[in-house]
Amino acid sequence: MLKLTDDSIKWLKDSANKLKGSALRMFMAQTVQQLGRGGTSAAARELSWNRGTIRKGKQELKNGPIEDKFSQRGRKKSETLLPNLLLDIKKMVDPESQTDPSFNSCRLYTRLTAKEVRKRLLDMGYDETTLPHARTINTKLNDLGYNPKKIQKTKPQKKIAETDAIFEQVYKANEDADKNPKEIRISLDAN
Repeated sequence: MLKLTDDSIKWLKDSANKLKGSALRMFMAQTVQQLGRGGTSAAARELSWNRGTIRKGKQELKNGPIEDKFSQRGRKKSETLLPNLLLDIKKMVDPESQTDPSFNSCRLYTRLTAKEVRKRLLDMGYDETTLPHARTINTKLNDLGYNPKKIQKTKPQKKIAETDAIFEQVYKANEDADKNPKEIRISLDAN
């Protein structure tokens, strides 16, 4: 039977901190076996080890290591549960989107809010209970490159001081052309 001293406690804790998963649980179970009768209680009290973890480690010693399936834990992504969701959102939002009017960025701006997109998805036949909430749809819109904001149209440039003089000259040239039957007037826009 192993006796727990201050040095052995420090060594066991340091060793346990270096291990992860199944290796840690089996190390804990082997340590408890070495401690003998009452080893689980002593390990829980002196080493602050969880009794459930020690129990799982004992099972792993008998049956072999248990694979930790971390990737299978937690909530699944909404596009995993609803495979056509992103495609349907894209089809819905694309016609109502435009690029940044000032061309300062490549983002697409849309007038549709996430709440409106969710409402339209429900109208398309999605189930209320399985369809993600507006907050999640907003995240999906951002992931797809859409920025749900009011679209501000480009503002026209202010009138410059020479505008009146330019138009007076145009009007005079038009009048002169109207008076001369041999002239042909062609209008060009040179913006």
